[in-house]
Amino acid sequence: MTNLRGQRALVTGASGFIGTHLARRLADMGAELVCLDLKPPREELPGALYVRDDVRRLSALSLPKIDRIYNLAAVHTTPGHPDHEYYDTNVWGALEAVKLAERDNVQHITFTSSISIYGPSEERKVETSDPAPVSAYGKSKLMAEEIHRGWLRQAGGRKLTIVRPAVVFGAGEGGNFARMAALLKKGFFVFPGRRDTIKSCIYVEDLLDLVLTAGAKDSTYELLNGAYPECPTLETIVTSLRDSYFPSAKLYDVPQGVVMGAAKTLATFKGFGLGIHPDRVTKLVRSTYVYPGWATENGLLGDQAFRKGLERWARATNQSFV
Repeated sequence: MTNLRGQRALVTGASGFIGTHLARRLADMGAELVCLDLKPPREELPGALYVRDDVRRLSALSLPKIDRIYNLAAVHTTPGHPDHEYYDTNVWGALEAVKLAERDNVQHITFTSSISIYGPSEERKVETSDPAPVSAYGKSKLMAEEIHRGWLRQAGGRKLTIVRPAVVFGAGEGGNFARMAALLKKGFFVFPGRRDTIKSCIYVEDLLDLVLTAGAKDSTYELLNGAYPECPTLETIVTSLRDSYFPSAKLYDVPQGVVMGAAKTLATFKGFGLGIHPDRVTKLVRSTYVYPGWATENGLLGDQAFRKGLERWARATNQSFV
């Protein structure tokens, strides 16, 4: 593990799911932490400085001198925001992050982008694939990537790590995987029209292993997809969870149109707490086929990485999957 003792690390979006896990890992590595978020922290780490503020005001804040930046702050929930909010926070936040880096002469930025920059596709995408975002979120993340790359090009001695995470699961996620587990816990799961949708994914701690390994390299620029090489299908994900942890759960196949109609009705009642929404149904039938070329080239993520990730999630949550 890299020793960051004596280094002050700023984590933007530190109260989020990935940010919380990252802050904990950086603290374990000896870093002095400055954790920025509009929301209160999920946990308070000893010695960390918590700043309740907006990433869009980052360079105007009175902060102690920063040595490295981990820029995770973003508007990302889909559905949930009008298009302009993705650009407003994600693009403006990137501009503010590099402005702060200029001010403090920060030499290393790690930026969390997204596989949304590729757009949904049945064809395998690697780090060298052409971006084709279709959502405001994906487009804003691609713009933010270029802002960070512009900072890298402006002076020598700088280092930039960009990670494009797929669906990330783990303790505190509260997203797609947690909703799948919640349905299986209730005794059922409904496949909306197809089972073979490819859903690239990764366990949060495996993602951080990749990011921190990339950040420790001597190169000035690393771009990596945060995903497992298995690129599992929706059926593989659901049956892996069902077979290991919810063996009595029933699986059903229902035409997409029927599921979509039910989702529209349930959305009116906030899905009865199940997180069911038409946009989420659409995501379940659109493949995100993203392969971790950088990770495999560097000998990371070995055999059965996906199943091992599920096992780690189960252990970390005592099989509650929350």
